[in-house]
Amino acid sequence: MNIRIDNLPNYRIAYVRKVGPYGPHNVEVMEKLKSWAKRNGLFNKTAIILGIPRDNPEVTSPENCRYDACIVISNDYQIDNVVSEGELPGGQYAIYKVKHTAEEIQKALDTIFSDLLNKGYEIDSKPIFERYSGEVDDNDYCDICVPIKPKE
Repeated sequence: MNIRIDNLPNYRIAYVRKVGPYGPHNVEVMEKLKSWAKRNGLFNKTAIILGIPRDNPEVTSPENCRYDACIVISNDYQIDNVVSEGELPGGQYAIYKVKHTAEEIQKALDTIFSDLLNKGYEIDSKPIFERYSGEVDDNDYCDICVPIKPKE
């Protein structure tokens, strides 16, 4: 698996949230976000799109799991009432480049945590997220970004 450690900046985000089981329905919320971003001239080759599962389905019941489809926006961009606004904290992240398929993402998630522990890291409390660069429709890969800190 292609892994690198990087310091990411704080991201100001516009997002659309779905509450319910993770899975194929996440695509619907991502399409809603992309449609909004296209109408507002934000969906282009330099766009950074994020998918953030906010809850662990092993701890949170599936019907209460939150998924945010996000786009990074500039500090001065004024959002409308179609999307919500938030911030994703920066810091040190392990970044895994994987093929953008449900199978490959799941395979990566099955090994990431033990991989990081073996390399002397532990998972930080910030959200884990998927990051897509440019126009998502043209990209077969995504980054799984895992917040890390050195083992104590």
